[in-house]
Amino acid sequence: MSLPSVDEIKGKWKQHVGDAKIAWGKLTEDELLKSEGHEQKLAGLIQERYAVTRDEADAQIKKFFAKHKPKA
Repeated sequence: MSLPSVDEIKGKWKQHVGDAKIAWGKLTEDELLKSEGHEQKLAGLIQERYAVTRDEADAQIKKFFAKHKPKA
């Protein structure tokens, strides 16, 4: 299973912010919107807010994007 491209994520990110807010409730909607679905920005926020390793943050993001893959 391949992850969506950055362009696919950016194009549909606003549609997924609500789901991301459910997944990572400690992040504000503004932080999520500013991340624009960029994995690196999002991983940094998750790592900081949840005190998890970068690997754990990356794993959470991969799982989220696999579940919420943008529809064409």
